[in-house]
Amino acid sequence: MPANRSTLLRRGLAVAAALPLLALAACGYGSKAESDTSDAKVAAGAKKIDGLDSVKIGYFGNLTHATALVGNQKGFFQKELGATRAKYQIFNAGPSEIEALNSGSIDIGWIGPSPAINGYTKSAGKNLRIIGGSASGGVKLVVNPKKIKSLKDVKGKRIATPQLGNTQDVAFLNWVAEQGWKVDAESGKGDVSVVRTDNKVTPDAYKSGSVDGAWVPEPTASKLVAEGAKVLLDESTLWPDKKFVITNIIVSQKFLTEHPKAVEAVLRASAETNKWINANPDEAKAAANRQLGIDSGKELPAGVLDPAWKSIQITDDPLASTLDAEARHAVKAGLLEDPKLDGIYDLTLLNKVLEAEGESTVDDAGLGVK
Repeated sequence: MPANRSTLLRRGLAVAAALPLLALAACGYGSKAESDTSDAKVAAGAKKIDGLDSVKIGYFGNLTHATALVGNQKGFFQKELGATRAKYQIFNAGPSEIEALNSGSIDIGWIGPSPAINGYTKSAGKNLRIIGGSASGGVKLVVNPKKIKSLKDVKGKRIATPQLGNTQDVAFLNWVAEQGWKVDAESGKGDVSVVRTDNKVTPDAYKSGSVDGAWVPEPTASKLVAEGAKVLLDESTLWPDKKFVITNIIVSQKFLTEHPKAVEAVLRASAETNKWINANPDEAKAAANRQLGIDSGKELPAGVLDPAWKSIQITDDPLASTLDAEARHAVKAGLLEDPKLDGIYDLTLLNKVLEAEGESTVDDAGLGVK
């Protein structure tokens, strides 16, 4: 593979940490903000876990990180951590969250598959582990119905994706290739014009006519629909059982080794949160939106929140086989050298939590720690 192609993902992902992109997307890029927003109180008589004063948790302010939003808002994490304080940082950026994990600014984070893959491969498998799942779905191709009436009409049009090499960009390039169309991955030029656009401004780009549609995560897809766009394709229909990973839980290997009890507590809280979300979808949706309002300063209107929430599946399963497939799609597009993903997962503690709750364990697709 030519050097300029094989290094695209590293340039598109790692360098992008400085770019103010994707404030509300699944694999965003931009700044981080410290947040200690939970009103959860430490229970009287509670003890610290592993002697830790705090566990530092990172996530993005968007609905595909609903587990972290709701777990923060409803105090699930604080409950399980006892007198060890749950502290939060809100990120817009996959690379900046990976940097924070590497530097010890956070211990555990919710993040999309592409930055997790890139972070792991760049460190030669030494910086992180994926320890659980969080969400599936929530990505759609939405288009201007006056310009695009069928999938074949996408050819020759301008379609936005969040960023070169991000999860949705890879998915769209893979879909384009499956149609038999050709696009230069780096420039975005070809039978379809791929326009890498910050999700914060994609609705304005759509309204101005500078893009004809977008392959984007929620809630951006529903924001575009509110502006008159039409959902042409839900990415979930392209995957077996309509499931594919959009959000994982990662931990630094150092923290996992030194503080397994704290990691187990966070995973127990995550599983409890997911169970509560799935049992109380309306209340959970409202809780997630309240936390979004705290983290970003603005809650989503019902016309955007409701359809966006419906398209996201909350799950403990990291859907490991689909992460492997996403990595292969990036390789096929010329955005990534063949990655060595062996050992990227350690689901031992998650499966311990699930077994204790009488739930089915989850699989690492052969990519777990040996």
